[in-house]
Formats: sequence, C-alpha cells, structure tokens
Amino acid sequence: MSCPPAFYHMREAALIYMDRSKGLEKFIEDCKKYNESGQSYAVYRFVISVNPMDITELNAILGNYILHEPVRAARIFQSVCDAAVKTLSLITGYQNEAQINVILKVTHLPDLPGYHLSLSEFPLDHRSQRLYMMEGTVTAMSTITKYTQGARFLCSDSKCPLSKDFRYIRVHTPGATESATVRQDFFCDLCSSLLKEDVKYRVLGEKQVIEFMDLKTLLIFQGHSATNINYRFQANTVFIRDELIDRMKLGGRYRIIGIPVCGFNGFQVTVCIEANNIHQYIAPIPSTICTALQKLHSKTLNSPWIFTGILANIFAARLVPMGMYNTLKLCILLSLVQTCNEDKKMGNPLDLMVVTNDTLIVERLMRYSICLVPRGVSHTHFNDMFATVTKDEFGAGTAIIHAGSALMAKGGVCFIGDINIYKKEKLDVLLSVLESRNITIFIAGKKYGESSDQQIVIPVQCNFWSYADSSFKKYNTKEPSFIGQMDLSAVPSHLIDAFGTLLYLPSANPVISLVQHSLIRAIGPEASFYLAVPQFTTQDFEELIAFAKNLQVTFSNKAETLLHSYYLASRRVRTDLNGSKISTSALKYLSAMSEAHAKLSLRGVVTEEDALVAILLFEASLTLKHGSSVFRVCQNPLFPVELIDENSLHQRDATLREYLQQLRKFIFTYGPTSVTLANQND
Repeated sequence: MSCPPAFYHMREAALIYMDRSKGLEKFIEDCKKYNESGQSYAVYRFVISVNPMDITELNAILGNYILHEPVRAARIFQSVCDAAVKTLSLITGYQNEAQINVILKVTHLPDLPGYHLSLSEFPLDHRSQRLYMMEGTVTAMSTITKYTQGARFLCSDSKCPLSKDFRYIRVHTPGATESATVRQDFFCDLCSSLLKEDVKYRVLGEKQVIEFMDLKTLLIFQGHSATNINYRFQANTVFIRDELIDRMKLGGRYRIIGIPVCGFNGFQVTVCIEANNIHQYIAPIPSTICTALQKLHSKTLNSPWIFTGILANIFAARLVPMGMYNTLKLCILLSLVQTCNEDKKMGNPLDLMVVTNDTLIVERLMRYSICLVPRGVSHTHFNDMFATVTKDEFGAGTAIIHAGSALMAKGGVCFIGDINIYKKEKLDVLLSVLESRNITIFIAGKKYGESSDQQIVIPVQCNFWSYADSSFKKYNTKEPSFIGQMDLSAVPSHLIDAFGTLLYLPSANPVISLVQHSLIRAIGPEASFYLAVPQFTTQDFEELIAFAKNLQVTFSNKAETLLHSYYLASRRVRTDLNGSKISTSALKYLSAMSEAHAKLSLRGVVTEEDALVAILLFEASLTLKHGSSVFRVCQNPLFPVELIDENSLHQRDATLREYLQQLRKFIFTYGPTSVTLANQND
C-alpha cells in the first residue's frame, strides 16, 4: 500500500534530525550492541531524544505529531529505524518493522498554558494521549518492580504461516496495563486461531510508581492555612520506567513531561501520568539583594561583625521587640543560610536546640523563620517525621514509601517543635538521623509480595530545629556542679550533643516590652518601630538568605588554623578520666558555623573573625553542658551589650576583639600550634 507524500517528507525530516543530533550515530551503536550480544531478540528497543522545536523547523507536521500525537510520531521514527537496519544490515536475524520499539524522549515542551497539566482543570482531553508537563514534589514512591516491555506471540495453529515468524509483537504503550500487553485472548488475523506467547522472547523492564504533588502543597507543610479559600490537594500518580528509574528522590522537586491517561482501579476511575522525561528543578539564584541592605552592608564593611549583628538585632521585628533574643535570631539566620537549593547537595548541617521557658516566643520565631526558605517544614506530631511504608494502591501490591516532614524539607529546615512531646522510640530514630544523616527503611518481603526483605537507605538533607521547656523536668534533674553549667534536664540526655547548637534562654520577663511592641503594631501596623534603623521586610530577608546561601566561600589559612587549634586545645582541657567531652563531629560544626557567618556577611572567604563567632557559640554550648573552662566566656558572648546606637556597635566590636586575643592566648597555652599563632599575634 502506497503512503501519502507527507509521510515520506516526515520520514526524511526525522532522518535529517537524527543525523544532525547524533541520534543516528547512537542508533547504530545500539544496533551493534544487539548484534554483538549473540542472542536472538524479538524486540529491539531504541531510545531517541527529540527536541520538538528543532523538528518543527524541519517539518511542522512531524513537530505537531511529537507534541500532540507522540504515539503516531514514534511510528514515523520506527519506519526510519526499520529502513536503516535493512539498508545497512545492522542486525543479523532482523525480520520486520514490528520488532522495533522506538521510545521518543522529548527534551522539553513549549512554556505555554496549554502544555501545563492541572488536575483541577482535568480531564479535558484525556483520550488524545498528548504530552503535558507539570511541576511538583515527590511525596511517595514505590519499590522497583518488573513489567513487560515487549512479547512475541505465535499462532497456535502449526499449519498457519504466522506460527513461526515475528508478525505478532506486542510492546508496552504509554498508560497501558500489563494485561494490555500480555494476555491469552489474542487471535490470529489470518486464521482466527488463538495466539500463544513465546515466553522465551519476553522482554522485561523496570517500573516505579511515584506520588507527585503540586508545589502549592509546600505552603501547607510550612504551616499555612487557607482561611478564605478551601483547597484540596491530591497526589498525582506517575509511572516511571526503565532509564528514568532513580531520576527522582523523595522530597525532590521536578518537572515531568508525560502523557495523562485514565484507568480503572477497582470501581474507581483514576488519572495517572506516564512519564516521558524528567528534569530536576533548578531554583533561580538572585543576583543581588535589596538596595537598603546593600547600603547597610557597604556602610559596615570596616567591621566583620556589625552587619550580621544589625541583622540579628532587627530580624523578625514584627514578632518581637528589637534586641530581644539576638543570639537566637543570629543562630536562626546562620542555619537558614546553611541550607541549599534542591538541585545541590547540602553541606554540613546546622541544627538548633533551644532550652527556654519562653516557648511561645521561641516557637513564633521559628515558625516565622522557616517560611523564609522554600523548603521550610513545620512538623506535626500526628504525622511521621521521616517515612512510612504502606501497600501500593494501584494494583501491584508492592511497598510504597511516603515521605515524612524531614524528607519534605529537603535542602531546607524541619521544625519539630517541643522535643518533649515525642516518645523514646521517635527520639532514638531522631538521634540516629542526626548522627548519620540517613534514614533506613525496612521492607518485609512477605508482606509486600517480594521474595526477600529490603533495606533502603534514604539521605536526610535538612537542618532540624527544636526547643525544650526548661520548666519541664521529665528527665533526671541534677544540680549544676560547675560554674556556668545549667540544668538541662528538660532535654533528653542522649540528644544534647546531637544538636550542633545548644542555646539557653533564661527568663527575662519580657511581658512589658512585648505588650508595648504589640500596642505599637496595633496603632500603626506599617509604621517603623525604630527610627534609627531602616526597616526590612520579610521579602528582603528572603532575598538575602537566597542570595547568601548560594555564595561560594573558601577558608583562609588563618581561619582553618584557628579552628583546628581551638578544637585540639579544647579537647585537651575538657578531658577527664571518662574521656573527652567534645565529640569528634565538633570540628564539622565549627566549620559549618564559620562558613555560615561568612555567607551571612556576604563574604567569599572565611576569616578568623567568622571562626571566632563559631567558637564563641560552641564554647557557650559547652559551658551550658559541662561548665566553664580556662577559655571563659559569658552566657551571651556575641551580644554583650544592647545594640541601641553606633557606640554600642563599636563597643560590641571591641569586646569581640578582646575575645579573639583571649582565644589566641588560650591556644598558645594549650594548643599544638603555639609557635604559629604566636608569630601571627606578633
């Protein structure tokens, strides 16, 4: 049967595109692999990457097929591949076009409203099997299972001519179930006899079920609630297969190109997406910060500490009075800039534990702060913190892993609230995660239809924030035995060292200042609270954090020497018969805190002054837990004075300079690098 001229034009355009994009070269290499394997195949599978925009320039009809009728477009490329195999004799034993299974991987779709999929407006055209794209976050994924890529069928009548060749080849099509590819009620077109499968030619592939949610759900994880409009968030079911396996991770954010299809799950009609291609979401990186912050930064360049000190002083000014809990606010900012974009690997985390009796203000500050990063999650105790395993609802019966709060906070912050509301089993798991930064999921094989048990290790990439009410004496209470040591019995003993930053906020009776602050807000909600300092909006801090966390910083030799020397000297003075009181992970924490302060200061190099901030915070934590050492610091070393004017800022700088000199003397006496530091000091 002759084909219309348009068909040949499309075949020519497909061949030209494959030649220009080096797809033809890859196709020939794949054919050589099949030929050199020495095995007999019924189905030859080829994956061809196509750019619809480039193809549209060659042939508009073929470009339209790829965008709106991808199954039909695949047949065009199948015809080209068939001609290439026969003309160049690429595969020995190849018989006909039905043996070629072409998978077109579309690089991207036009960024137009008609190509974005939203289930709130769907189904509108669920039978066309055209391509859409959608962005979202992975909330659950199943284990990897097998499916039938292709199978060979033969006529059961031995006298029929079609009982021997490769005429009846069935391959998986987007959205098709297993029964659509392999079953026992197919009939021969020639003699109407029943077809039987030649099992030795069955080709198996791998598939995985993903639950994918809209990006707006992240607002719910942050603790926002819809007051005027009611929302219903429903996970989209996505099937990924073969080369797309392991391209998606729990909690990750992706853009999926796929074909939506409707099917039956029991008595219910379900909508799912057959993924064609997957792209990691790349967060936009701001190129600058607001003008007011730029001016403030330029005015404070002569000091390594004033800029971050002012930021901490005025941070969250709509929640608490300026100057209240400055150390906590500075630690929050440092932890925020130590987060990362989802497409990058997170560095050393900065976890935060606060012991206080003013839990209301601390919780408000933390809930407000997690909204400054895209992946800030407020954990609720009735949800799982890490992951849960259930049975797949889509007919396979395999295990499906649901992401908990910590996995949904990938690259961000997980605020877990009051540590004392959790049972010991949950706290033990939390301790394990804080130490290893991994969660191990056990899947019982018998329960989920597998031949053996599985253990899946999932990385946890987020900072953890928590607090403990100091008036809650759940654990053994001991009277402090050393100067500076505090009663930390409100925190589980095995978790005290797991959080890198430990803060103790004593009762300051802030009721009067909070009432005054609230009254000022009620009278003039948009007014500037403090005329001497420019007011920065929440958006300004969001932009600052987004800009600062993407800065690439390096450590100066002096900063590295100072951190290592302090670490060794401190281990020396804080060692008793039971061993050292400083964990081996302390150096990682010191490095992360120094790096975070350099980023918040908008510097590309970590200096001694950044290292001093990290050391003072760490030493203050050690003092709370074990009492003062030879290197004695006050309870609030980073903010020894109230920052009310320029003189107080310079007074704070002078105090920090004194601490730096005191630190050098401490290292000179107890550290291993006394000669080097003495020379630097000179």
